[in-house]
Amino acid sequence: MGLKYKSLSEQIAIVTGGGTGIGRAFTGALAAAGARVVIASRRTDVLRRAADEINAAVGTERVFPYEFDIRDRATIEELVSDVFERWQAIDVLINNSGLAVPETIEEITDEGWDKVMETNLRGVMQLVRAVLPHMRRNDFGDIVKISSQAGKHGYADVPSYCASKFGLLGYAEALRDHVRKTGTNLRVFNFCPGLVDVENTLPDQTPREGFIHVANLARTLMYVLTLDRNVVLEDINIYSR
Repeated sequence: MGLKYKSLSEQIAIVTGGGTGIGRAFTGALAAAGARVVIASRRTDVLRRAADEINAAVGTERVFPYEFDIRDRATIEELVSDVFERWQAIDVLINNSGLAVPETIEEITDEGWDKVMETNLRGVMQLVRAVLPHMRRNDFGDIVKISSQAGKHGYADVPSYCASKFGLLGYAEALRDHVRKTGTNLRVFNFCPGLVDVENTLPDQTPREGFIHVANLARTLMYVLTLDRNVVLEDINIYSR
């Protein structure tokens, strides 16, 4: 018997940081394919505007804003519980929320370090931990993590960011090994983009020199999600040439 399959039009997705930049591009692509998408972050006004605009573009309500804080375990668990209660499924989890605190190696502050780690790494772990039982129960799911070329190469001006993104890839590898050993129909994808232009995001806008347009990431996401269930791309490196 083959692995369980669901078309994108039947799927429920959660996208953290889905109101702007990469997350919004992912949300638009998923909604256009028929998925229902919960976009979650702290900025309610940004989320509502993005949901309204994307829903107007696709002609129906497919994007749903949800206020939450990736650094707050209670709101993480509430998000997952509410989404599953409403639709009895969470098929795609896109861990997109992230931030950087520019500090040199010698000037790293405990506050800056903790803020980056709690957002980029611990929050992701807690969100995956909350979602995983539901995906396993339904024997279906894709978990997408937005790392960075800073997860493969160190840069002196953002050491905490690099450490968090390296750590994210290590955590993803452990998660992937867990999926293999448990035989669950889950896939884990890591995006490792270079510079992405999150300011010039309209379809007709040209990205800044050395940056890529968010649409390229969205098209790549849709490609990997529609691969056969027994196929996974582990680390997806994408950057401007």
